[in-house]
Amino acid sequence: MPDIHVFRQLALAFPNTSEEPHFEKTSFRIGKKIFATLDTTTLVACLKLPLAEQDLFSLHDAEAIYPVPNAWGKHGWTFVNLNKVRTDVLEDALRIAYAEVTAKKPKKQK
Repeated sequence: MPDIHVFRQLALAFPNTSEEPHFEKTSFRIGKKIFATLDTTTLVACLKLPLAEQDLFSLHDAEAIYPVPNAWGKHGWTFVNLNKVRTDVLEDALRIAYAEVTAKKPKKQK
């Protein structure tokens, strides 16, 4: 199971990432966009995943990775329990969250 230091090392391994405070948590960002947060007290991270991947990770192990309950979860925000997730699964989820936030979104038509 990954600890805080492993999570931090994995999250900061992506290009142009930074670590900044975000309310009572630590956020991991690309520019101003957050792709992950970490609550060091509860050892629960929150990642921004595409909904399809959120479903797949949750099916794999719903105790380790599960949608945030409420509207945030319906937008892809996903809890990851560091006490229950395997490091390789966390690494995959972080990579997907990073890609989700860095992907160029098509501009809305007026």
